[in-house]
Amino acid sequence: MSFIDSHCHLDFSEFEPNREQLIERCQQQGVNAFIVPGVTLEQSKALIEFAKRYSCVRIGAGLHPYFLSEYLDENLAKLTKFAHHHRDTIIAIGECGIDRSIDDLALQIHIFEYQIALANQLQLPLIVHHRKSHDLIAQSFKRCKPKYGGVIHAFSGSIQQAHYYIEQGFKLGVGGAITYERAQKTRHVIAQLDARYLLLETDSPSMPLSGFQGQINTPLQLPRVFDQLCELKQLTGGGKATFKQQLYDSCSALFCI
Repeated sequence: MSFIDSHCHLDFSEFEPNREQLIERCQQQGVNAFIVPGVTLEQSKALIEFAKRYSCVRIGAGLHPYFLSEYLDENLAKLTKFAHHHRDTIIAIGECGIDRSIDDLALQIHIFEYQIALANQLQLPLIVHHRKSHDLIAQSFKRCKPKYGGVIHAFSGSIQQAHYYIEQGFKLGVGGAITYERAQKTRHVIAQLDARYLLLETDSPSMPLSGFQGQINTPLQLPRVFDQLCELKQLTGGGKATFKQQLYDSCSALFCI
């Protein structure tokens, strides 16, 4: 059974020089499908052609808090029109969310809750970005409850927060962070969770694994994330094979791949 990279930015310029070769190498290593989130309106539009070019790619559409400087009020209406028009191609709304390292939390919350409502309209899951904002995300979920779940990208919260998201119908993204010894809290939490609540991801070209700091991250690292996760869960042999299948099924079920 192959892997799905549930969160990578293969369309970013870092991959422009050798994207085809990279995808071929990934497929040789069993990484056969890639979910590429939308982060701005224009980039989400460009992903339509990107997905046509690469049949192994599935895409989201969304407005990421990192790009608030590009935000215009009419972009929300434009995102809605675009997402409805391409409903057969888009498999999620996002990457969207709340990030306390960025100013204007009120605007972030407004844009995030708008996208929750849009996902509900389209019966799609969410791809959620967080940074020191689990409490704010929970408050948004109370005001605008997601009806079709999603994934908490690069989850790094407590076991209580993990269970809260799972109760809301969400899965938790597991990436390179678990390869760092300093991430003991996250490693301990992830080790306790069943495969049906986890998704593998790389967040390429960001989030390099331990030992690869300063390098461009790629989906080629996904098997290493898997091996580290198996080590945390003390799985070997047939247990690893079963776990791999469960992780694949978890991602396939959420995004209808």
